[in-house]
Amino acid sequence: MRQELIRWFESSRVPRYTSYPTAPHFGPAIGPGQHALWLQRIAPDEPVSLYLHVPFCRVLCWYCGCHTRLTRDQGRIDAYGASLRAEIDLVAAQLEGRLPLTHLHWGGGTPTTLGPEGFRVTMRKVQEHFRVLPEAELAVELDPRTVDAAMLDALRDCGINRASLGVQSFDPTVQKAINRIQSFAVTAEVIEGLRARGVPGVNVDLLYGLPHQTVTNCLDTVRQVASLRPDRIAVFGYAHVPGFKQHQQMIDEAALPDAAERVAQYEAIGDALVAEGYVRIGLDHFALPHDAMAQAAAAGTLRRNFQGYTTDPAGTLIGLGASSISSFREGYIQNEVDLKAWRDAVRAGRLPTARGVALTAEDRLVRDVIEALMCRGEVDLARIAAAHGMPVAACEPDPERMAELLRLGIVRRDGSRVIVAEDCRALLRVAAAAFDRYLAAGAGRHAVAV
Repeated sequence: MRQELIRWFESSRVPRYTSYPTAPHFGPAIGPGQHALWLQRIAPDEPVSLYLHVPFCRVLCWYCGCHTRLTRDQGRIDAYGASLRAEIDLVAAQLEGRLPLTHLHWGGGTPTTLGPEGFRVTMRKVQEHFRVLPEAELAVELDPRTVDAAMLDALRDCGINRASLGVQSFDPTVQKAINRIQSFAVTAEVIEGLRARGVPGVNVDLLYGLPHQTVTNCLDTVRQVASLRPDRIAVFGYAHVPGFKQHQQMIDEAALPDAAERVAQYEAIGDALVAEGYVRIGLDHFALPHDAMAQAAAAGTLRRNFQGYTTDPAGTLIGLGASSISSFREGYIQNEVDLKAWRDAVRAGRLPTARGVALTAEDRLVRDVIEALMCRGEVDLARIAAAHGMPVAACEPDPERMAELLRLGIVRRDGSRVIVAEDCRALLRVAAAAFDRYLAAGAGRHAVAV
Protein backbone atom coordinates (compact mmCIF):
# COMPACT_ATOMS: atom_id res chain seq x y z
CA MET A 1 0.00 0.00 0.00
CA ARG A 2 1.23 3.48 -0.84
CA GLN A 3 2.78 5.49 2.00
CA GLU A 4 0.29 8.28 1.34
CA LEU A 5 -2.58 5.94 2.18
CA ILE A 6 -0.84 4.55 5.24
CA ARG A 7 -0.31 8.05 6.67
CA TRP A 8 -3.85 9.11 5.80
CA PHE A 9 -5.44 6.18 7.61
CA GLU A 10 -2.99 5.84 10.48
CA SER A 11 -5.40 7.69 12.76
CA SER A 12 -8.65 6.72 11.01
CA ARG A 13 -11.14 4.86 13.17
CA VAL A 14 -14.11 3.25 11.49
CA PRO A 15 -16.60 0.49 12.39
CA ARG A 16 -16.22 -3.13 11.36
CA TYR A 17 -19.72 -2.93 9.83
CA THR A 18 -21.12 -6.19 11.13
CA SER A 19 -24.35 -4.18 11.40
CA TYR A 20 -25.72 -0.85 10.26
CA PRO A 21 -26.38 1.27 12.24
CA THR A 22 -23.52 0.01 14.37
CA ALA A 23 -23.79 -0.88 18.07
CA PRO A 24 -22.71 2.53 19.49
CA HIS A 25 -25.95 3.90 18.08
CA PHE A 26 -28.25 1.46 19.89
CA GLY A 27 -30.27 3.07 22.67
CA PRO A 28 -32.60 2.24 25.61
CA ALA A 29 -35.73 3.40 23.77
CA ILE A 30 -35.93 -0.12 22.32
CA GLY A 31 -36.76 -2.45 25.21
CA PRO A 32 -38.32 -5.81 26.07
CA GLY A 33 -41.74 -4.88 24.71
CA GLN A 34 -40.40 -4.08 21.27
CA HIS A 35 -38.20 -7.16 21.41
CA ALA A 36 -41.23 -9.36 22.12
CA LEU A 37 -43.21 -7.75 19.30
CA TRP A 38 -40.45 -8.37 16.76
CA LEU A 39 -40.20 -12.01 17.86
CA GLN A 40 -43.97 -12.43 17.54
CA ARG A 41 -43.90 -11.09 13.98
CA ILE A 42 -41.62 -13.88 12.72
CA ALA A 43 -43.65 -16.10 10.38
CA PRO A 44 -43.94 -19.73 11.57
CA ASP A 45 -42.21 -21.06 8.44
CA GLU A 46 -39.43 -18.44 8.32
CA PRO A 47 -35.91 -19.89 8.68
CA VAL A 48 -33.92 -18.19 11.45
CA SER A 49 -30.44 -18.44 12.92
CA LEU A 50 -29.30 -18.44 16.55
CA TYR A 51 -26.29 -17.04 18.36
CA LEU A 52 -25.56 -18.34 21.88
CA HIS A 53 -23.06 -16.39 23.97
CA VAL A 54 -21.07 -17.89 26.86
CA PRO A 55 -19.00 -15.10 28.47
CA PHE A 56 -16.41 -17.15 30.38
CA CYS A 57 -12.80 -18.14 29.79
CA ARG A 58 -10.35 -20.24 31.83
CA VAL A 59 -7.49 -17.88 30.91
CA LEU A 60 -7.90 -14.23 29.91
CA CYS A 61 -6.07 -13.30 26.69
CA TRP A 62 -4.93 -9.70 26.98
CA TYR A 63 -5.78 -8.80 23.37
CA CYS A 64 -9.42 -9.88 23.71
CA GLY A 65 -12.14 -7.40 22.77
CA CYS A 66 -15.08 -9.72 23.50
CA HIS A 67 -17.56 -9.60 26.38
CA THR A 68 -15.93 -12.25 28.56
CA ARG A 69 -14.90 -12.91 32.15
CA LEU A 70 -12.21 -15.02 33.76
CA THR A 71 -13.45 -17.80 36.04
CA ARG A 72 -12.54 -21.30 37.14
CA ASP A 73 -15.75 -21.68 39.16
CA GLN A 74 -17.70 -24.39 37.32
CA GLY A 75 -20.70 -23.76 39.54
CA ARG A 76 -20.90 -20.20 38.25
CA ILE A 77 -20.72 -21.42 34.66
CA ASP A 78 -23.36 -24.11 35.28
CA ALA A 79 -25.70 -21.47 36.74
CA TYR A 80 -25.18 -19.35 33.64
CA GLY A 81 -26.06 -22.36 31.47
CA ALA A 82 -29.31 -22.84 33.38
CA SER A 83 -30.20 -19.16 32.84
CA LEU A 84 -29.32 -19.46 29.16
CA ARG A 85 -31.75 -22.34 28.79
CA ALA A 86 -34.40 -20.34 30.65
CA GLU A 87 -33.88 -17.49 28.18
CA ILE A 88 -34.39 -19.90 25.29
CA ASP A 89 -37.76 -20.80 26.87
CA LEU A 90 -38.64 -17.10 27.19
CA VAL A 91 -37.83 -16.39 23.56
CA ALA A 92 -39.62 -19.52 22.32
CA ALA A 93 -42.78 -18.44 24.19
CA GLN A 94 -42.97 -15.43 21.85
CA LEU A 95 -42.65 -17.54 18.69
CA GLU A 96 -45.33 -19.31 16.70
CA GLY A 97 -44.25 -22.94 16.79
CA ARG A 98 -40.83 -24.48 16.16
CA LEU A 99 -39.17 -22.22 13.62
CA PRO A 100 -36.80 -23.83 11.10
CA LEU A 101 -33.17 -23.25 12.08
CA THR A 102 -30.62 -22.70 9.33
CA HIS A 103 -27.53 -21.58 11.31
CA LEU A 104 -26.42 -21.80 14.94
CA HIS A 105 -23.26 -20.23 16.31
CA TRP A 106 -21.82 -20.69 19.80
CA GLY A 107 -19.57 -17.76 20.71
CA GLY A 108 -17.86 -16.26 23.70
CA GLY A 109 -15.78 -16.25 25.73
CA THR A 110 -15.26 -19.98 25.44
CA PRO A 111 -18.57 -21.83 24.92
CA THR A 112 -17.08 -25.19 25.85
CA THR A 113 -16.60 -24.01 29.44
CA LEU A 114 -20.18 -25.30 29.83
CA GLY A 115 -18.65 -28.77 29.78
CA PRO A 116 -19.90 -31.82 27.86
CA GLU A 117 -23.15 -32.26 29.77
CA GLY A 118 -23.96 -28.55 29.95
CA PHE A 119 -23.40 -28.27 26.21
CA ARG A 120 -25.55 -31.31 25.47
CA VAL A 121 -28.49 -30.21 27.60
CA THR A 122 -28.46 -26.73 26.07
CA MET A 123 -28.44 -28.16 22.56
CA ARG A 124 -31.39 -30.34 23.52
CA LYS A 125 -33.20 -27.18 24.65
CA VAL A 126 -32.53 -25.60 21.25
CA GLN A 127 -33.85 -28.69 19.48
CA GLU A 128 -36.94 -28.65 21.70
CA HIS A 129 -37.95 -25.20 20.46
CA PHE A 130 -36.43 -25.03 16.96
CA ARG A 131 -36.56 -27.40 14.00
CA VAL A 132 -32.94 -27.89 12.96
CA LEU A 133 -32.83 -28.20 9.18
CA PRO A 134 -30.77 -31.06 7.70
CA GLU A 135 -28.49 -28.56 5.94
CA ALA A 136 -28.08 -26.31 9.00
CA GLU A 137 -24.62 -25.14 9.96
CA LEU A 138 -24.00 -25.71 13.68
CA ALA A 139 -20.79 -23.95 14.67
CA VAL A 140 -18.80 -23.45 17.86
CA GLU A 141 -15.75 -21.41 18.85
CA LEU A 142 -13.04 -23.43 20.60
CA ASP A 143 -9.97 -22.75 22.68
CA PRO A 144 -7.74 -25.73 21.79
CA ARG A 145 -5.98 -25.47 25.15
CA THR A 146 -9.13 -26.40 27.08
CA VAL A 147 -10.77 -29.04 24.86
CA ASP A 148 -10.52 -32.70 25.82
CA ALA A 149 -11.81 -35.93 24.27
CA ALA A 150 -15.06 -35.85 26.25
CA MET A 151 -15.84 -32.37 24.94
CA LEU A 152 -15.03 -33.40 21.39
CA ASP A 153 -17.40 -36.36 21.80
CA ALA A 154 -20.12 -34.00 22.98
CA LEU A 155 -19.67 -31.76 19.95
CA ARG A 156 -20.03 -34.79 17.68
CA ASP A 157 -23.10 -36.02 19.55
CA CYS A 158 -24.75 -32.58 19.27
CA GLY A 159 -24.31 -32.45 15.52
CA ILE A 160 -21.70 -29.68 15.46
CA ASN A 161 -20.39 -29.50 11.91
CA ARG A 162 -18.08 -26.48 12.07
CA ALA A 163 -15.52 -25.51 14.69
CA SER A 164 -13.54 -22.29 14.84
CA LEU A 165 -10.21 -22.44 16.67
CA GLY A 166 -8.40 -19.40 17.98
CA VAL A 167 -4.68 -19.41 17.18
CA GLN A 168 -3.70 -15.72 16.70
CA SER A 169 0.05 -16.46 16.54
CA PHE A 170 2.37 -19.40 17.14
CA ASP A 171 5.35 -17.16 17.88
CA PRO A 172 6.47 -17.71 21.52
CA THR A 173 7.37 -14.06 22.11
CA VAL A 174 4.03 -12.85 20.79
CA GLN A 175 2.16 -15.48 22.79
CA LYS A 176 3.84 -14.40 26.01
CA ALA A 177 3.06 -10.74 25.29
CA ILE A 178 -0.68 -11.48 24.88
CA ASN A 179 -0.95 -14.12 27.64
CA ARG A 180 -1.93 -16.93 25.27
CA ILE A 181 0.53 -19.83 25.33
CA GLN A 182 -0.67 -22.38 22.77
CA SER A 183 1.50 -24.87 20.95
CA PHE A 184 1.15 -26.02 17.37
CA ALA A 185 0.96 -29.61 18.62
CA VAL A 186 -2.07 -28.92 20.84
CA THR A 187 -3.84 -27.13 18.01
CA ALA A 188 -3.12 -29.92 15.52
CA GLU A 189 -4.32 -32.54 18.00
CA VAL A 190 -7.71 -30.82 18.41
CA ILE A 191 -8.16 -30.44 14.65
CA GLU A 192 -7.30 -34.11 14.20
CA GLY A 193 -9.78 -35.02 16.93
CA LEU A 194 -12.56 -33.00 15.27
CA ARG A 195 -11.98 -34.61 11.90
CA ALA A 196 -11.78 -38.09 13.42
CA ARG A 197 -15.26 -37.47 14.86
CA GLY A 198 -16.70 -36.39 11.53
CA VAL A 199 -16.78 -32.63 12.07
CA PRO A 200 -16.32 -31.52 8.45
CA GLY A 201 -15.67 -27.77 8.81
CA VAL A 202 -12.61 -26.34 10.57
CA ASN A 203 -11.85 -22.61 10.83
CA VAL A 204 -8.78 -20.92 12.29
CA ASP A 205 -8.54 -17.32 13.51
CA LEU A 206 -5.32 -15.32 13.20
CA LEU A 207 -4.42 -11.81 14.33
CA TYR A 208 -1.95 -9.27 12.99
CA GLY A 209 -0.84 -6.05 14.68
CA LEU A 210 -0.05 -7.79 17.98
CA PRO A 211 2.92 -6.82 20.16
CA HIS A 212 6.23 -8.09 18.77
CA GLN A 213 4.62 -9.32 15.56
CA THR A 214 6.65 -8.96 12.38
CA VAL A 215 6.05 -9.99 8.79
CA THR A 216 8.50 -12.85 9.36
CA ASN A 217 6.81 -14.39 12.39
CA CYS A 218 3.36 -13.81 10.85
CA LEU A 219 4.42 -15.85 7.83
CA ASP A 220 5.86 -18.57 10.08
CA THR A 221 2.42 -18.88 11.71
CA VAL A 222 0.68 -18.92 8.31
CA ARG A 223 2.88 -21.78 7.12
CA GLN A 224 2.11 -23.83 10.21
CA VAL A 225 -1.63 -23.15 10.03
CA ALA A 226 -1.79 -23.87 6.30
CA SER A 227 -0.15 -27.26 6.90
CA LEU A 228 -3.29 -28.20 8.88
CA ARG A 229 -5.52 -27.26 5.89
CA PRO A 230 -8.39 -25.61 7.75
CA ASP A 231 -11.31 -24.88 5.43
CA ARG A 232 -11.44 -21.20 6.43
CA ILE A 233 -8.95 -18.78 7.93
CA ALA A 234 -9.95 -15.39 9.33
CA VAL A 235 -7.24 -12.74 9.62
CA PHE A 236 -8.23 -9.89 11.94
CA GLY A 237 -6.33 -6.76 12.89
CA TYR A 238 -5.78 -6.36 16.61
CA ALA A 239 -7.82 -3.44 17.95
CA HIS A 240 -6.01 -1.79 20.86
CA VAL A 241 -8.69 0.00 22.89
CA PRO A 242 -7.51 -0.17 26.53
CA GLY A 243 -9.97 2.60 27.42
CA PHE A 244 -12.82 0.16 26.74
CA LYS A 245 -11.08 -3.14 27.55
CA GLN A 246 -9.02 -2.58 30.69
CA HIS A 247 -7.15 -5.89 30.47
CA GLN A 248 -5.54 -4.59 27.25
CA GLN A 249 -3.55 -2.28 29.52
CA MET A 250 -1.38 -5.36 30.18
CA ILE A 251 -0.10 -5.09 26.60
CA ASP A 252 3.06 -3.07 26.07
CA GLU A 253 2.05 -0.35 23.62
CA ALA A 254 5.70 0.25 22.72
CA ALA A 255 5.81 -3.29 21.28
CA LEU A 256 2.85 -2.72 18.95
CA PRO A 257 3.67 -2.40 15.24
CA ASP A 258 3.08 0.95 13.56
CA ALA A 259 0.60 1.51 10.73
CA ALA A 260 3.09 0.67 7.96
CA GLU A 261 4.05 -2.60 9.67
CA ARG A 262 0.38 -3.51 10.24
CA VAL A 263 -0.33 -3.04 6.55
CA ALA A 264 2.76 -5.06 5.61
CA GLN A 265 1.61 -7.91 7.87
CA TYR A 266 -1.92 -7.85 6.44
CA GLU A 267 -0.68 -7.93 2.85
CA ALA A 268 1.99 -10.57 3.47
CA ILE A 269 -0.46 -12.90 5.24
CA GLY A 270 -3.01 -12.52 2.45
CA ASP A 271 -0.49 -13.17 -0.31
CA ALA A 272 0.85 -16.22 1.52
CA LEU A 273 -2.62 -17.72 1.98
CA VAL A 274 -3.47 -17.21 -1.67
CA ALA A 275 -0.21 -18.95 -2.56
CA GLU A 276 -1.34 -21.84 -0.32
CA GLY A 277 -4.51 -22.23 -2.40
CA TYR A 278 -6.97 -20.15 -0.37
CA VAL A 279 -9.50 -17.75 -1.95
CA ARG A 280 -9.65 -14.16 -0.68
CA ILE A 281 -13.08 -13.30 0.70
CA GLY A 282 -14.08 -9.76 1.56
CA LEU A 283 -11.87 -7.91 4.00
CA ASP A 284 -10.33 -10.59 6.17
CA HIS A 285 -11.44 -14.14 5.30
CA PHE A 286 -9.84 -16.87 3.23
CA ALA A 287 -11.35 -20.22 2.28
CA LEU A 288 -10.42 -23.29 0.29
CA PRO A 289 -12.24 -23.36 -3.06
CA HIS A 290 -14.53 -26.25 -2.06
CA ASP A 291 -15.77 -24.44 1.06
CA ALA A 292 -19.31 -23.02 1.14
CA MET A 293 -18.00 -19.53 1.92
CA ALA A 294 -15.77 -19.47 -1.16
CA GLN A 295 -18.69 -20.70 -3.24
CA ALA A 296 -21.00 -18.04 -1.77
CA ALA A 297 -18.46 -15.33 -2.54
CA ALA A 298 -18.21 -16.53 -6.14
CA ALA A 299 -22.00 -16.67 -6.48
CA GLY A 300 -22.52 -13.22 -4.96
CA THR A 301 -24.56 -14.57 -2.02
CA LEU A 302 -22.04 -13.88 0.75
CA ARG A 303 -23.55 -12.09 3.77
CA ARG A 304 -22.22 -10.19 6.77
CA ASN A 305 -23.59 -10.24 10.32
CA PHE A 306 -22.36 -10.05 13.91
CA GLN A 307 -20.17 -13.12 13.40
CA GLY A 308 -18.51 -11.47 10.39
CA TYR A 309 -18.75 -13.02 6.92
CA THR A 310 -21.32 -15.79 6.67
CA THR A 311 -23.23 -18.01 4.27
CA ASP A 312 -26.32 -17.68 6.47
CA PRO A 313 -29.34 -16.72 4.31
CA ALA A 314 -31.70 -16.13 7.23
CA GLY A 315 -33.22 -12.68 7.61
CA THR A 316 -33.51 -13.05 11.38
CA LEU A 317 -30.71 -13.75 13.87
CA ILE A 318 -31.80 -14.37 17.46
CA GLY A 319 -29.13 -13.67 20.05
CA LEU A 320 -29.18 -15.51 23.39
CA GLY A 321 -27.05 -14.94 26.46
CA ALA A 322 -25.61 -11.85 28.11
CA SER A 323 -24.51 -9.11 25.65
CA SER A 324 -25.76 -11.01 22.59
CA ILE A 325 -27.29 -9.07 19.71
CA SER A 326 -30.33 -10.01 17.64
CA SER A 327 -31.03 -8.82 14.12
CA PHE A 328 -34.61 -8.49 12.92
CA ARG A 329 -36.01 -6.95 9.77
CA GLU A 330 -37.33 -4.16 11.97
CA GLY A 331 -34.07 -3.46 13.81
CA TYR A 332 -31.46 -4.67 16.29
CA ILE A 333 -31.69 -5.73 19.93
CA GLN A 334 -28.87 -6.19 22.45
CA ASN A 335 -29.23 -8.12 25.70
CA GLU A 336 -27.96 -6.83 29.01
CA VAL A 337 -24.16 -6.94 29.09
CA ASP A 338 -23.99 -7.03 32.88
CA LEU A 339 -24.34 -10.66 33.98
CA LYS A 340 -26.44 -9.88 37.05
CA ALA A 341 -28.85 -7.65 35.15
CA TRP A 342 -29.21 -10.31 32.45
CA ARG A 343 -29.74 -13.11 34.96
CA ASP A 344 -32.21 -11.11 37.08
CA ALA A 345 -34.35 -10.33 34.05
CA VAL A 346 -34.44 -13.97 32.97
CA ARG A 347 -35.30 -15.12 36.50
CA ALA A 348 -38.15 -12.60 36.58
CA GLY A 349 -39.51 -14.00 33.32
CA ARG A 350 -38.58 -10.92 31.26
CA LEU A 351 -36.67 -10.74 28.02
CA PRO A 352 -33.24 -9.38 29.10
CA THR A 353 -33.25 -6.54 26.56
CA ALA A 354 -30.95 -3.60 27.29
CA ARG A 355 -31.07 -1.48 24.15
CA GLY A 356 -31.57 -1.49 20.41
CA VAL A 357 -32.46 0.52 17.35
CA ALA A 358 -35.39 0.50 14.95
CA LEU A 359 -34.42 0.72 11.29
CA THR A 360 -35.73 3.42 8.99
CA ALA A 361 -36.24 2.86 5.26
CA GLU A 362 -33.00 4.76 4.64
CA ASP A 363 -31.15 2.60 7.20
CA ARG A 364 -32.19 -0.56 5.34
CA LEU A 365 -31.06 0.93 2.05
CA VAL A 366 -27.66 2.02 3.37
CA ARG A 367 -27.24 -1.30 5.20
CA ASP A 368 -27.52 -3.14 1.86
CA VAL A 369 -25.06 -0.74 0.23
CA ILE A 370 -22.50 -1.28 2.98
CA GLU A 371 -22.99 -5.05 2.99
CA ALA A 372 -22.40 -5.17 -0.79
CA LEU A 373 -19.18 -3.18 -0.44
CA MET A 374 -17.92 -5.28 2.46
CA CYS A 375 -18.76 -8.58 0.76
CA ARG A 376 -18.03 -7.89 -2.91
CA GLY A 377 -15.86 -4.80 -2.97
CA GLU A 378 -18.30 -2.95 -5.17
CA VAL A 379 -21.90 -1.78 -5.23
CA ASP A 380 -24.39 -0.62 -7.83
CA LEU A 381 -26.24 2.18 -6.07
CA ALA A 382 -28.97 2.45 -8.70
CA ARG A 383 -29.77 -1.26 -8.53
CA ILE A 384 -30.00 -1.34 -4.74
CA ALA A 385 -32.02 1.88 -4.61
CA ALA A 386 -34.47 0.49 -7.15
CA ALA A 387 -34.85 -2.71 -5.10
CA HIS A 388 -35.87 -0.52 -2.16
CA GLY A 389 -38.17 1.66 -4.26
CA MET A 390 -36.11 4.75 -3.45
CA PRO A 391 -34.16 7.30 -5.51
CA VAL A 392 -30.45 6.70 -5.91
CA ALA A 393 -29.80 10.05 -4.19
CA ALA A 394 -30.96 8.41 -0.94
CA CYS A 395 -27.83 6.23 -0.84
CA GLU A 396 -25.20 8.50 -2.34
CA PRO A 397 -22.04 8.72 -0.20
CA ASP A 398 -20.84 11.75 1.72
CA PRO A 399 -19.41 13.94 -1.06
CA GLU A 400 -16.29 15.04 0.85
CA ARG A 401 -15.36 11.55 1.96
CA MET A 402 -15.98 10.13 -1.50
CA ALA A 403 -13.95 12.88 -3.17
CA GLU A 404 -10.98 11.98 -0.99
CA LEU A 405 -11.38 8.26 -1.73
CA LEU A 406 -11.49 9.01 -5.45
CA ARG A 407 -8.48 11.32 -5.24
CA LEU A 408 -6.40 8.66 -3.52
CA GLY A 409 -7.49 5.95 -5.95
CA ILE A 410 -9.10 3.84 -3.23
CA VAL A 411 -12.36 3.70 -5.19
CA ARG A 412 -13.54 4.58 -8.66
CA ARG A 413 -16.98 5.51 -9.97
CA ASP A 414 -18.53 3.97 -13.07
CA GLY A 415 -21.93 5.57 -13.35
CA SER A 416 -23.88 4.37 -10.34
CA ARG A 417 -21.25 1.76 -9.47
CA VAL A 418 -18.67 2.31 -6.72
CA ILE A 419 -15.72 -0.08 -6.97
CA VAL A 420 -12.93 -0.50 -4.42
CA ALA A 421 -9.49 -0.90 -5.99
CA GLU A 422 -8.17 -4.44 -5.67
CA ASP A 423 -4.95 -3.26 -4.03
CA CYS A 424 -7.01 -1.35 -1.43
CA ARG A 425 -8.94 -4.35 -0.12
CA ALA A 426 -7.60 -3.55 3.37
CA LEU A 427 -9.62 -0.33 3.23
CA LEU A 428 -13.07 -1.79 2.57
CA ARG A 429 -14.27 -0.44 5.92
CA VAL A 430 -13.09 3.04 4.97
CA ALA A 431 -15.01 2.89 1.70
CA ALA A 432 -18.10 1.71 3.54
CA ALA A 433 -17.75 4.57 6.04
CA ALA A 434 -18.35 7.08 3.24
CA PHE A 435 -21.99 5.92 3.26
CA ASP A 436 -22.42 5.89 7.05
CA ARG A 437 -24.89 8.59 8.13
CA TYR A 438 -24.09 8.03 11.82
CA LEU A 439 -20.31 7.86 11.80
CA ALA A 440 -19.40 11.33 13.09
CA ALA A 441 -21.33 10.77 16.31
CA GLY A 442 -19.44 7.63 17.34
CA ALA A 443 -16.17 7.46 15.44
CA GLY A 444 -14.01 7.57 18.56
CA ARG A 445 -15.29 4.18 19.72
CA HIS A 446 -14.01 2.29 16.70
CA ALA A 447 -10.79 0.48 15.79
CA VAL A 448 -8.10 1.74 13.43
CA ALA A 449 -8.94 1.27 9.75
CA VAL A 450 -6.23 -1.32 8.99
